[in-house]
Amino acid sequence: MNAPETPTGDLTLRTQAMPGDANAAGDIFGGWVMAQMDLASGIRAAERAHGRVVTAGVKEMAFAKPMKVGDTLCIYTHIEGVGRTSIRLKVEAWAQRYLSPTMEMVTHADFVMVALDANGRPTPVPPED
Repeated sequence: MNAPETPTGDLTLRTQAMPGDANAAGDIFGGWVMAQMDLASGIRAAERAHGRVVTAGVKEMAFAKPMKVGDTLCIYTHIEGVGRTSIRLKVEAWAQRYLSPTMEMVTHADFVMVALDANGRPTPVPPED
């Protein structure tokens, strides 16, 4: 993965990696990072859809750098496109190293979110405001 030097998209979520999120070597579980990316995608897509959304798919994800306990995970999102009921997002996960301004890309992926109505069925995403 050829990582850019600066994040792309809008900062959507920040959280600190804690000991309970790590394996015995002190590396943060990849599943924890992916869960935070999913949360950020849901936040951004729900704002765009003006309502409930669910994750429909995630494209391939590879981890370029480890996260360590104490690092701040910064998730950046960018809406790539809107279909009839779906929203496609580019999502980047960056580690701000503990007690440092250094930022390194950990991973990135494409997420597809689907807007749902009150009955849990796909519903059209409204036009932009």
